[in-house]
Amino acid sequence: MEVFVARQPIFNKKEEVFAYELLHRSNEVNVFPDVNGDQATADVIINSFLNIGIDDVANGKPCFINFTENLLQLRLPTYFRPREIVVEILESVEPSEEIIEICRELKALGYKIALDDYALNEQNPYSSALLNYADIIKVDFLQTSPEIRDRIELAAKTQNIKLLAEKVETKTEFLTAMEKGYDFFQGYFFSKPDVVSTYDIPAYFPSYFEMIQNFSMAEPSIDEISELIERDLSLSYKLLKLINSPAFRPKHKVNSIRQAIILLGLIETQKWIYVLAIRETTGRARSLSKEKIKTCLTRAKMCESVARLKNKSAFCSSFFMTGMFSFMDTMMGASMEKILKDLPLQDEICSALKGEPNCYKEVLDLVVAVEKADWIMINQKCRDFKIEEKDLFLIYAEALNWSDHLLNAEASNQNKLFQA
Repeated sequence: MEVFVARQPIFNKKEEVFAYELLHRSNEVNVFPDVNGDQATADVIINSFLNIGIDDVANGKPCFINFTENLLQLRLPTYFRPREIVVEILESVEPSEEIIEICRELKALGYKIALDDYALNEQNPYSSALLNYADIIKVDFLQTSPEIRDRIELAAKTQNIKLLAEKVETKTEFLTAMEKGYDFFQGYFFSKPDVVSTYDIPAYFPSYFEMIQNFSMAEPSIDEISELIERDLSLSYKLLKLINSPAFRPKHKVNSIRQAIILLGLIETQKWIYVLAIRETTGRARSLSKEKIKTCLTRAKMCESVARLKNKSAFCSSFFMTGMFSFMDTMMGASMEKILKDLPLQDEICSALKGEPNCYKEVLDLVVAVEKADWIMINQKCRDFKIEEKDLFLIYAEALNWSDHLLNAEASNQNKLFQA
């Protein structure tokens, strides 16, 4: 399925791109859809950082990302490097002692804070205190009256805070902002938001509950976490996309989810699992055919089991990954060639997924033949592999039972998320 994010450039006084604001979109129509703020921000983060890749979205520039009060309380901004984002605090966030403390923490960690449509509330003592931690104030040139703009401009000058004029639609407004000492500019006069899209694999019932429990242990188990991620094609795909980003890009190709987690690190993996879990618990999770998920799981388990029958136990994880990812083009509605170019998979696995002959492709062909009840292919491959057909159908039955068990377990765990 296709997913979207919009980016609108923010310019400096030299009319050079200083940063991008990332905006939620649910389709190619360039308007904000009717979703709550938590959902919108979680989708923007996942689509920008995991599905598309932040390097492709922002070209190395910092990203302004809107954070609701809930997401600030979860300390979600700290999941990113300070140079990657500007924490944009929405006007809907009511200044409070807790919000001030969160801003103090963020500033101490090196984050930049922008206040969106800030209005000084003299009845709330925390409203003025918020200015002590702001780096930028965004002023809506379309809606804000000149009188209110004057008050904000004076407060910003007093506190040495930079000003950003947003919704600048005419040259006159741009020149006015320049004369008033604004530092940054955003609006249709410069550029409309540009919608960027890619393909995503929707989650079914990912094992967030079990993973979060595992991460909360004194010594999280890489093996158990790897196994949980391996079960879910969506999670596996996002992990490999992340590991292939410039910040983490490995020197060697990845041949297992366990290797990817070790390269990324448990702490970084944990952060992204939490971000994905936040998105799922906001009700934004997309449905996906249970049968497609079952096919992925069964195919992966079958490839792993056939590898064991062929005395290739040392490479079981690679065969499992080959089986799991072999259905990815169907899941995403995109060509395998296009999908694989963004993943740091081992060359032999990539070749098999592209249909090129090797040991992984041979096993995959046998597994697909079993799915299709292609008896001619089954007989031929069993002879080639020196495998008894009864053993093959035994492991097929075991793979079906395994995938059924997982899907039933995930369904029962879905409602437990974050209750622990």
